[in-house]
Amino acid sequence: MADKAKIAVLGASGYTGAELVRLLLRHPRAEIAVLTADRRAGQEMREVFPQLSPFALPKLATIERIDWKAARLNLAFCALPHATTQTVIKELLAKAPKTKVVDLSADFRLADPAAYARWYGHEHRAPKLQREAVYGLTEVYRREIKTARLVANPGCYTSCAELALVPLLRAKAIDPDEIVVDAKSGMTGAGRGAREEMLFSEVSEGFHAYGVGHHRHMAELDQEFSKAAGRAVTVTFTPHLVPMNRGILSTIYVRGLKKTPRAATAEGLHAILLKSYVNEPFVHVLPFGKMPQTRHVRGSNMTFIGVARDRAAGRAIICSALDNLVKGASGQAVQNMNLMLGFPETMGLEQVALFP
Repeated sequence: MADKAKIAVLGASGYTGAELVRLLLRHPRAEIAVLTADRRAGQEMREVFPQLSPFALPKLATIERIDWKAARLNLAFCALPHATTQTVIKELLAKAPKTKVVDLSADFRLADPAAYARWYGHEHRAPKLQREAVYGLTEVYRREIKTARLVANPGCYTSCAELALVPLLRAKAIDPDEIVVDAKSGMTGAGRGAREEMLFSEVSEGFHAYGVGHHRHMAELDQEFSKAAGRAVTVTFTPHLVPMNRGILSTIYVRGLKKTPRAATAEGLHAILLKSYVNEPFVHVLPFGKMPQTRHVRGSNMTFIGVARDRAAGRAIICSALDNLVKGASGQAVQNMNLMLGFPETMGLEQVALFP
């Protein structure tokens, strides 16, 4: 491979696309070769995102204008809306089969195409590719990601909850039937499209739940929690919208399993998480009883996790926080790119959180 990898960002005019560009501009082994957009096609990135004015970047183009074979890409990031990515990636890999892909949409996250059809309302358009897709929760599927051609980057809510709970479910330390995930996200998690319900006057000075009882991330959580537990898990999950730009905070309620007395305590659950992540560069378990805040991870690829005792016997409260645009999307995508292309996993992602 050449000194620098040629990278495409499809959907570069959205929040996750712009965040990918921000991270890749400081990545020593990445060359941004292709940027696409739909209604912004033909414009320079500096016209869409003035903060990128100092940098020489390719002009935004429509996907239809890209010659995938001639582009000779090492990897493409797809930051496109769900229901569009399956067709785009199918065409891309048909014309340039050696190009690796990290998909940031939900189109390849569910291993079962029938489950995808139930939750997203249409048939899967690339079922053969789905069979080779690797779920991109880096800390859990690192070995598989290293050799993958297609990685399905997890959702932001799901990354936040799964990093906190997968080690506990694998250790059979918590009851899989008593998991409640109460999650809050900043506005960028809803995308950049202009919608009435996302106007400043509609969301400021307020705080509300949405997708109650039927949010699509439930399918992703059920899938990954079931794998970790070795049995079917149906999670209770409620997302909320908070009038801030970035961040996710998940407050998770669990019950320890009595057959493992030490693990059944909140202190035991904390010890399992501490041991699981002691060598992980992007997951930090706080001292027992300390809780994370979204401001402590803003702009970074970090996930902070805290564990505290519940006053109800046998129960514990776990809080996890991450930046939905970085570890919840573009940062984890770059982390996966590093593995797929043989770069150091932390390359381009070492930035410390912005504070205040």
